[in-house]
Amino acid sequence: MKYLHTMIRVSDIDETRAFFDLLGLRELKRYDSEQGRFTLVFLAAPGDEDAQVELTYNWPPEDGEAEQYDGGRNFGHLAYAVDDIYESCQRLMDGGVTINRPPRDGRMAFVRSPDDISIELLQKGEAKAPAEPWASMENVGEW
Repeated sequence: MKYLHTMIRVSDIDETRAFFDLLGLRELKRYDSEQGRFTLVFLAAPGDEDAQVELTYNWPPEDGEAEQYDGGRNFGHLAYAVDDIYESCQRLMDGGVTINRPPRDGRMAFVRSPDDISIELLQKGEAKAPAEPWASMENVGEW
């Protein structure tokens, strides 16, 4: 058995792609189905293409709006190891992303995608030394 991907439903494919671009994931493939009225986009971190995220965008009815999705109780979060937790969080903040749980400990942070999917960022290897502005930042919202 081999892990293939995690699928999340999204309400705005472009906004969600921009978020995952900031996170560092790259698009591997895309499939548009006119008949099924959906788009699938497969993403992965460079060098880790076997661990994919599938974004599923169900096209809205021709006379309606895109469906909005809430996170299910059975879905916790996606987690990614990063080379530099502080640099990663700064890049996300600079891109307009709220850091819900800042990396005060130099090891772990949480953010949310545009569809409210919780994303955990973990420092590769040993935790970095606590540093400002992260060490004194408060949590924001849920993570």
